Amino acid sequence: MNKDNISIVILAAGKGSRMKSPKAKVLHNISGKPMLYHIIKASQEISDDITVVIAHQKEEVQKQMQAYFDNINFVVQDAEKFPGTGGAMKNVKAKNKKVLVLNGDMPLITSKALQGFLELDDDVIMSIFDLEDPNGYGRVIIKDNHVQYIVEQKDANDGELNTTTVNAGIYAFSKDVLEKYIPLLSNDNAQEEYYLTDVIAMAKNDGLSIVPLLVDEEHFKGVNSKKDLADSEEIMQDRIRTHWMQEGVIMQLPSTIYIEEGVAFEGECILENGCRITGDSKIINSHIKAGSVVEDSIMKNSDCGPMAHLRPLSNIEDTHIGNFVEVKKSTLKGVKAGHLSYLGNSEIDEGTNIGAGTITCNYDGIKKYKTIIGKNVFIGSDSQLVAPVTIEDDVMIAAGTTVTSGTVPSGNLALSRTKMRLIQNFYYRFFS
Repeated sequence: MNKDNISIVILAAGKGSRMKSPKAKVLHNISGKPMLYHIIKASQEISDDITVVIAHQKEEVQKQMQAYFDNINFVVQDAEKFPGTGGAMKNVKAKNKKVLVLNGDMPLITSKALQGFLELDDDVIMSIFDLEDPNGYGRVIIKDNHVQYIVEQKDANDGELNTTTVNAGIYAFSKDVLEKYIPLLSNDNAQEEYYLTDVIAMAKNDGLSIVPLLVDEEHFKGVNSKKDLADSEEIMQDRIRTHWMQEGVIMQLPSTIYIEEGVAFEGECILENGCRITGDSKIINSHIKAGSVVEDSIMKNSDCGPMAHLRPLSNIEDTHIGNFVEVKKSTLKGVKAGHLSYLGNSEIDEGTNIGAGTITCNYDGIKKYKTIIGKNVFIGSDSQLVAPVTIEDDVMIAAGTTVTSGTVPSGNLALSRTKMRLIQNFYYRFFS
């Protein structure tokens, strides 16, 4: 695809007051990434000239997007003097002859869904869809397959309000159209805003070609409330799961599984019901059992769960992580940790068995320290390893032991227990 044919402008300046949140609307997450991220990602597939118009929380919006993308242009809207979608376009300088204008609250857009705008070559192309309940949308008046005009709901008369053809909010303009009409926009309307839709009316009056493009509601669905956010999340999750099942991932009760946008799978992977995989996790030939959580971690030739938790920066290979085991910021290779353990800030080598109830005590209230465990170590149940500590190869740790020394040398048994005392007949005296 030739990306030089079209420039893309994404309008992301609004407050999103209907979200009832202090966070900028475009920064609310869908499947682990901000809404605006998904739109920019889709845009980069068809254009090399992308401009994002920002205003509300502009510094934070720009900061978060620059963490994901390079070569994005940011333009700050003067929302006080020039409010509205037309005002957002005042300082935009597009590079290419066609300019596609997207909204920053449409996270379900894909490059494929935008192909229709690339295929038509009219002065103005605008997206429409028909709704049973068009409430909240601008109405589009069409005659002979050409747009006559658009009217915002707040400015529409009764006859216009009965129209079910609505504005989907996406436009493609020739660059010349924008350069001519944006400076002519007026805020003489009920909201005292500069409407981009007024460009349609001016272009129509000058006899330019304005063609409607029917699009599906799913891809062009806007997010204006927490309910819309939840609905979009379900659609996005269904897409993600469908993609990975088509790539060969086995999912049991897929509707119960949550997978974020950055997760990747390789080889034969099995996901049981109720598991959650987030961040930039990478799962290779592994089995995640019911109710388990994997966050920003790597699994290779391993299994975890049920009800296991791999916290961020965990890397396990050829390893079994059993039920109710929590691993955090640790590297495990060839390890068995069957149940009820916490392994944090640790490196554990192959052949090692972690007994039930084992804890790496990695935090002293101020700093976090590392536990290093070598090969073929057997750690008995209910052991505590107080970091910083190193356990060399071929060591046994007796059940109930607290290891506090810096190093346990190879070949040793570490045993730390209080000697048991038996007090005869104490039970009967106590309860007499």
